[in-house]
Amino acid sequence: MSKKVKVQPIGGKPSDVEELKLESNYLRGSLTESLSNRITGGLPELDNRLLKFHGSYMQDDRDHRNERQKQKLEPYYQFMLRVVTPGGLSTPAQWLLMDELADKYGTGSLKLTTRQAFQLHGVLKWNLKDTIQEINQALLTTLAACGDVSRNVMCNPNPYQSDIHSEVFGWSQKLTSHLAPKTPAYHEIWLDGEKVESGEEEVEPIYGKVYLPRKFKIGIAVPPMNDVDVYSQDLGYIAIVENDKLVGFNVSVGGGMGMTHGDTATYPQLAKVIGFVTPDQILDVAEKTVMIQRDYGNRSVRKNARFKYTIDRHGLDWFVDELHDRLGWELQPAREFSFDNTGDRYGWVKGVGGKWNLTLYVQGGRVVDTAGIKLRTALREIAKIHTGDFRLTANQNLVIANVTSQKKTKIAALLKEHGVEEGGNYSALRRSALSCVALPTCGLAMAEAERYLPTLIDKLEPILEEAGLRDEEINIRMTGCPNGCARPALGEIAFIGKAQGRYNIYMGAGFSGDRLSKLYRENIAEDEIIETLKPIINHFAVERDKGEHFGDFVVRTGYVKAVTDGTNFHD
Repeated sequence: MSKKVKVQPIGGKPSDVEELKLESNYLRGSLTESLSNRITGGLPELDNRLLKFHGSYMQDDRDHRNERQKQKLEPYYQFMLRVVTPGGLSTPAQWLLMDELADKYGTGSLKLTTRQAFQLHGVLKWNLKDTIQEINQALLTTLAACGDVSRNVMCNPNPYQSDIHSEVFGWSQKLTSHLAPKTPAYHEIWLDGEKVESGEEEVEPIYGKVYLPRKFKIGIAVPPMNDVDVYSQDLGYIAIVENDKLVGFNVSVGGGMGMTHGDTATYPQLAKVIGFVTPDQILDVAEKTVMIQRDYGNRSVRKNARFKYTIDRHGLDWFVDELHDRLGWELQPAREFSFDNTGDRYGWVKGVGGKWNLTLYVQGGRVVDTAGIKLRTALREIAKIHTGDFRLTANQNLVIANVTSQKKTKIAALLKEHGVEEGGNYSALRRSALSCVALPTCGLAMAEAERYLPTLIDKLEPILEEAGLRDEEINIRMTGCPNGCARPALGEIAFIGKAQGRYNIYMGAGFSGDRLSKLYRENIAEDEIIETLKPIINHFAVERDKGEHFGDFVVRTGYVKAVTDGTNFHD
C-alpha cells in the first residue's frame, strides 16, 4: 500500500439529522410524547427520522391520498415495521407470530425483503408499541432494522446445505449482535424497561452519540453463489473454503446501490476486495471499519454520506492503512475464489444429516393468498407441523429448511392442496426478478415496482418464449426510485422509476454480481420498453456466444459500455 496519508473528517455544517441524533439522548428524543399524542396518526418529521433506529418508518397510503385531501383529513398515516433476522432465520413459532400480526395490526400480508428480513405494513401509530412488544416476546427485534447503524447482516440462507454454511450463518448472527446499538432507549420506550439515566458514561462504544452518517450494510457470501450480492455491501465477507474447511474470508469494502436522479455526484458502487482474514478476526474488522466510517463519513450532505463515498473520496489505500492502524495487525493477501450466479435454486435439495430443504418462489417477496394460490395459508399450516426452520433469501424467496423425510411428504401435500408450486414451472425471467415495495406506501417511490413488475414480465415472457429463451436466466430488477432497495444497478435488465408509468432502462450488469449496469433508455413507458427490449432479446437469442449471459452480450455487442467503476457510471 502507499505511504499513509493523514486526512481530516469532512467539514461543513452538520445536517439536521445529525443535530437530532446528538440531542436525542441516545435515540430517545421525544418519541414517547409523540407516540402518546392521539390527535394525529402521524409523527413530527424529526421523530419519524429517529423512529427508524427503532425499526420503523412512517408512511402514508398514496392510494388514499387524494380522497383524504378532498375530505380535509390528514394523510392515511401508517407505519412499516422491519424485523431483524440475521441470515434470514425464522423459527416456525416466529413465522406464526408474524403471520398473526399481519392480520392483527397489519394489512394481511408479509413482505420478505431483499435483506432477508420481514416487513410488516399498515401498522397504526397506536398499535406500534403492542406490535413491537409481541415481536420481542417471540425473541425477535426491530432495533437497528433501519437507521444510521449496521443493518441486518445477510448470508447464504441455508445453513443445512453443508457444515460450512452452518458455520458462516453463525458468524452472521455474531456480527449482527456485536454491532447492535447498546442504548437502553429501545427497551425503555417499547418494552417498558426501567429508565436508565445516561450520564457521561460510554453508552455506545462503537457508534458514539451521533451513530453513523448513514446506514451500513454487511453481507457474507459462500462461493460459488453470490446470492447476497456481496459487492453491493458496505462491508462484505467472502468465505474461503480449503480442504472442506472454512479457513477465513476475503474482505470487500465500499459497495452501495443508491443514487439520486440527475445528480452525477451520486452513483452505485461495487465493493473492492482488500485482503483475507481468519474467522476469529471478522468481528474486529467489522467494528474498526464501522468506526472509520463513523469518524470520516460525510455528516453534512446525507446523499453523499454512505461508506462508498468515504472510500472514493479518500482512496482505498488510505482506508486500508487506517484499518491496519486501528486493528494493530494487517490483513493477509486475498485468496482465490469465483462466483457463478446470484440467484436461488428452487425445489427440494437434500442437505446435511439426511434432512431436506425446499426453496419456494415468492413473487415480489409478498406472502399473500391470491386466487388459486393460497401461499400464506399454506405456509401457516406448514409452520404448525414444521420442526425445522424458515429461511428468508436475499432474492425475496423462502427456504423451508431442515425437513425430515416424514415431514417432507406432509409439506409437499400441503403445498399441493393450496395450489403452491415450488418455482420450476415459472419462466427463468420471472424466477430471477426482484422488486421493491414502491407505491403506494414508500414515500420515495416515483413509480410502481412490486405491483407492476409481474405485469411487465407477463408481456416479456412471450418474446422470450418465441426466441427460445424461456429457461434462460436473466437478472431483472425494478425499483420505484433510484434508492436501490432491490439492487437494480446489478440487474442485467433493470428499471428505475422516474414518474408514474415511466422508467429508466439499465442493462449490462454482470450475471454473478461483479459489474454494474449502464443507462440505455431514459424516461420511457411500457410500450417503448417492449419495443426497446424485443429486438435486443432476439439478437441475443441468435448471436450470443456459448454460455454467454445477457449482461455480457449487451456489453460485447455495444448496446452499452461496461461500467468499470461506480465513478464512471454516469459517463
